[in-house]
Amino acid sequence: MERTGYWSACQQGAGFDILRLMKEQSLAGSPLGKPVGHTSTYTPSLLHSIARSEARGHLDPEVVSAMRGEDLWTAYEFSWLNGQGKPEVAGVRLQVPCGSNSIVESKSMKLYLNSFAQTRFDTMPEVRSTLEQDLSLAFRAPILVEPIQLATLNTPVQQFNGICLDDLDIGVQHYEREPDLLSLAGDVVVKEVLYTNLFRSVCPVTGQPDWASISIDYVGPAIHRESLLAYFISYRTHSGFHEAAIEQIYADILERCNPQQLSVYGRFLRRGGIDINPFRSNHEDNAQLCRLPRQ
Repeated sequence: MERTGYWSACQQGAGFDILRLMKEQSLAGSPLGKPVGHTSTYTPSLLHSIARSEARGHLDPEVVSAMRGEDLWTAYEFSWLNGQGKPEVAGVRLQVPCGSNSIVESKSMKLYLNSFAQTRFDTMPEVRSTLEQDLSLAFRAPILVEPIQLATLNTPVQQFNGICLDDLDIGVQHYEREPDLLSLAGDVVVKEVLYTNLFRSVCPVTGQPDWASISIDYVGPAIHRESLLAYFISYRTHSGFHEAAIEQIYADILERCNPQQLSVYGRFLRRGGIDINPFRSNHEDNAQLCRLPRQ
């Protein structure tokens, strides 16, 4: 799948000037947290878009305008019928630029993908074209879609590169986001990668836990590692969608630690057969394709 060259394309039509809507309004038509019927015939109207601007209203506009990156989605439960009515199965990987005007609520994505189950498509390119057309409309930006055969669905399992913070001996008192925990270890400029597997936040609608591993790759004054781990843990009861949580981490570290370069990558565990993995940076567009042990 082509992994470069689409950032400028989506920037042209994906400014951050959408009128902010109340969260209650944006989720009014969403299936999230509601009982829904089963639809197994192709139904693109199941997709529910949410303006990114809703979660970005409190962030520094300069940080938002300079932010680069993408959301990598992997859906493991996808099937349709071929021209003879025989079921086909595959995975689906989506590459969504962070400059898209909208995100798509994940339960609506699951229902949309499930709606292909009893629908006939003559060829795989027809399936891919249908997905790209529908999802580009839903995300309000050009989306790259890659149906993946089962034999190549899973990339090799690996841990994040860098230094794991999880064995640090710290006391913890904060379980709701607390950016004041972040501090520097000194003035010496370093280049390092730090990560944790202890991250947990909660869905803002259902209250269900979202588990993740978070990595930061930065150049700047050394970040005090114990303070960074305590900050990550402070999201344990914090309410927010995956994309918003990673953007908040990115913005907090930029503000409190002032790195010259910063990339933040969240690899979340799948829910409903889908994982969403946001990547935000001030100098890179694309995340590393990987699969962590819990994924």
